[in-house]
Amino acid sequence: MPLALLALAVGAFGIGTTEFVIMGLLPDVADDLHISIPTAGHLVSAYALGVVIGAPLLAALTARMPRRTVLISLMALFVAGNALSALAPGYDSLLAARFLSGLPHGAFFGVGAVVATAMVPPERKARSVSLMFLGLTVANVVGVPVATLMGQHLGWRATFLGVSAIGLAAIASLALLIPRDRAAAPTTGLRGELAALRSLPVWLALGTTVAGFGALFAAYSYVTPMLTDSAGFAEGSVTVLLALFGVGATAGNLLGGRLADHSMRGTLFGGLASMVAALLLFPVLMRAEWSAALAVALLGMAAFVTGSPLQLMVMEKAAAAPSLASSANQAAFNLANAGGAWIGGLALAAGFGVTSPAVAGAALAVLGLGVASAAYLVDRRREVVSVGRVIVAHVPEQAGALQH
Repeated sequence: MPLALLALAVGAFGIGTTEFVIMGLLPDVADDLHISIPTAGHLVSAYALGVVIGAPLLAALTARMPRRTVLISLMALFVAGNALSALAPGYDSLLAARFLSGLPHGAFFGVGAVVATAMVPPERKARSVSLMFLGLTVANVVGVPVATLMGQHLGWRATFLGVSAIGLAAIASLALLIPRDRAAAPTTGLRGELAALRSLPVWLALGTTVAGFGALFAAYSYVTPMLTDSAGFAEGSVTVLLALFGVGATAGNLLGGRLADHSMRGTLFGGLASMVAALLLFPVLMRAEWSAALAVALLGMAAFVTGSPLQLMVMEKAAAAPSLASSANQAAFNLANAGGAWIGGLALAAGFGVTSPAVAGAALAVLGLGVASAAYLVDRRREVVSVGRVIVAHVPEQAGALQH
């Protein structure tokens, strides 16, 4: 694998760290800015909103730029957003800075996936995407716990300065390692990129992302009360258990990339089916500490097995103009985050029990399987129609030859 993938992974590590570390720093931010924790929680939403808006917008605006330049520019915007977060004098300015930090997130992963696949042979495309995403999953194992400890001991502003430093390291890596000839300006332009989003298979792939990762966040958003109220863990143990989720996600990401190079759709269906099974077992596994820890790791593994094949499927369905569609998949991921958490919350509010969000997540994973199946049937129908047209065109040629 090209060393240039390391540069993409460093950027992904910084993005993953800043996205999730705020959740552990909400009490510190609330105390320092004299706001309530629910109000501080809007900082999470501001970042997610930045991702959803920025992913397609920045991918469209940079459609004619060399992709190497785009990646460096996006990471520079990321550094600026985190530096402004560290220097924010009050809540409103911090809210705006968090929104700014989220803008480059989706476009970086979207364009980065296109660059990663351009640097490897076709049989290693999924693996190259998984290696870029490795930075994101490792951030949950190492980056987020370390950054949280830094914030608790040195102040939350130090955390964002540290993340800015990671962004600067990513810029240097991108400038040194990304080859210009493999990240040249695309020839399609904005019109070609927008045309890609009119494809039904692209929308079905994006729908699979929303439903599949919505299943993950329906359960993961409420995993802390499951671990404390059902499994009986002390609150202080939850951080270590969440690192187990990161370990599972890292293993699933690497496994999914390797398997998807052999069978992209088979890996996708297998991952979604594994999520259904893991989430349905949650109410049983959350009855004991050892099995609850196993459940958290299995959930991370099952969910992230689907990451690379989903990203690659969106890119293949929009092969003529993959950057915008690939970035839109990251927006879909964040819609899944918000939607899954909302659906899991409905199950809790309805009084179905502390583990009910996992069952709701299983239903979403089944929906993801349904959407993925619909995408498969659409592809099969198009293949049949395409073959039929070739045969119809070929028969008159044969008839003409016989007449002569």
